[in-house]
Amino acid sequence: MLNAIVIDDELFAREELSELLEESEQISVVSQAANAIEGLRQINLHKPDVVFLDIQMPQITGIELLGMLDPDTMPKVVFVTAYDQYAIQAFEDNAFDYLLKPVDTCRLEKTIKRLVKTDKREQQAKLDILAPQSLDQVPCVGLNRIVIIPTADIEFACTDISGVQIQTHDQSATSQLTLKVLEEKTPLIRCHRQYLVNIKSIKEIKLLENGLAEIITQSDHVVPVSRRYLKTLKEMLGFH
Repeated sequence: MLNAIVIDDELFAREELSELLEESEQISVVSQAANAIEGLRQINLHKPDVVFLDIQMPQITGIELLGMLDPDTMPKVVFVTAYDQYAIQAFEDNAFDYLLKPVDTCRLEKTIKRLVKTDKREQQAKLDILAPQSLDQVPCVGLNRIVIIPTADIEFACTDISGVQIQTHDQSATSQLTLKVLEEKTPLIRCHRQYLVNIKSIKEIKLLENGLAEIITQSDHVVPVSRRYLKTLKEMLGFH
């Protein structure tokens, strides 16, 4: 049996699809989410085999959510859409599986059969083409709130025991994105095994002993630089 997460901002559509999936006795719905931010958290928490993903959602769309997932742990994805026939044809031409709202039980049966047979790596190659190659915003949580931070506002990101911390000039929040995804899809660059920094936020680099260094950001935050990344960082700033 496959484990699934249903992500849809419409409560009725989300619950109806979940019930149909459970009735199939081939898919177990381990969680639901009403938006992409909560969906990202649930995906990281449960690591499902498949995600049924609504495309049109507020703040962050289903397509944008794809770009936030780590390719190494990407689940299978079935799009749930109310798009018109032209958009649906685009999905069919590229062999992306989709369900049209309201979900038809016969069409769902075909989707489930395809899911059971589809090789995960085969679908991954197709999703890589569809997923955005860069992120303009990063969803975060902090102090009982959800915030959407533009990537250009981030001074640095780092990992600690609570997850990936995002720091702007005036706020800190926790993101569900991995450092790997942030490095690959934002302007942030690696300066340490646990740190990424926005090169435009660098005010000063202090050279320390043993080939180490510290970055002082525009907001006076201190970011460590390891020997491994110091040379590359200096070259990017024009120092050879």
